[in-house]
Amino acid sequence: MKPSKLQALRIGLGGAILVAVVVLTGIVYERIGQYRAALDFPPPGKMVDIGGRSVQLSCQGSGVPTVVFEAGLSVDGSLSWSAVQGRIAAHTRACAYSRPGLMWSDPSDAAPDGKRVATELHATLINAGEHGPFVLVGQSLGGLYVMSFTRYFGREVVGLVLVDPSHPEQVERVAGLMTESRSMLSRIGVAFAWFGILRAAAPVLLPQAPHQSERDAQAIRAYAPKSLSTQLAESDSTNRTLAEARAFRDLGSRPLVVLTAMAPYTTAELRGMKITPEQGKQVQAIWKQLHEDLATWSSRSRHQLLANSGHNIQFDDPDAVVDAVVSVVNTVRTDRRPESP
Repeated sequence: MKPSKLQALRIGLGGAILVAVVVLTGIVYERIGQYRAALDFPPPGKMVDIGGRSVQLSCQGSGVPTVVFEAGLSVDGSLSWSAVQGRIAAHTRACAYSRPGLMWSDPSDAAPDGKRVATELHATLINAGEHGPFVLVGQSLGGLYVMSFTRYFGREVVGLVLVDPSHPEQVERVAGLMTESRSMLSRIGVAFAWFGILRAAAPVLLPQAPHQSERDAQAIRAYAPKSLSTQLAESDSTNRTLAEARAFRDLGSRPLVVLTAMAPYTTAELRGMKITPEQGKQVQAIWKQLHEDLATWSSRSRHQLLANSGHNIQFDDPDAVVDAVVSVVNTVRTDRRPESP
């Protein structure tokens, strides 16, 4: 028996009310989450004004040179370095920050690329009263960002540590084995972040890393809806960043350490890259070759392979990162020490 027009109208109206209630509940859930994030997880360090926008910067310790950490393509911001920053601060000044749009930092109104990141980081440091000489530490895509910083502000850079860094030619070198893919689910999640979807899924999307505190993991999840949107924008700009990085590969005699993750890819990683275990071995061999090339960009470099570490070396093997940074700091200090008469 067909429902009457009145019954159909009631069903339609009931469905619309249900959708409205669900949407309103999602909006309220997200707004409460934003409020709780700001209340429960205030920014470490301080917020630095760089021209009407604030960037979070956390500096610890004292000494020269100042170590500056640059995170990779992640949502962790300054917390990417939580397992190593304090240990470096026992030796010298150590600063970590959250790029605009990540964690506590206000978003930028410009498309992300190497020059923009370098300029905004430099403004953050100077406006906070932090001055060189700097030793730059960059992980993954952050490796190219610190190369851009060196290109534009090279007089202030005295050494670098590249932690499983990206390479300007990485896309074409692995094109025959795999292609970059950006999940449609990620885009959908970011598009509906206002509805609370990303906040609800954050514990699954962002598991706690090794050597990461539970509180840091909770803070990262609390700011995930905002940070994931920025991460996606940076991911979309990766090809531009890689192209820009081709223009500068000369670090002169600055001490340089390149750390390469060589742990075999996990099943989940292979699935995410859509490659076979054999292809994974080939990709890893290419990655090693690219890092060997990176090590030639300075006349004083060391290339270290880490057999048991994955891509996030700062969490998988923080000792290796600390040792590399301290070695560069000590080399810089030796270089700056006046010769005996």
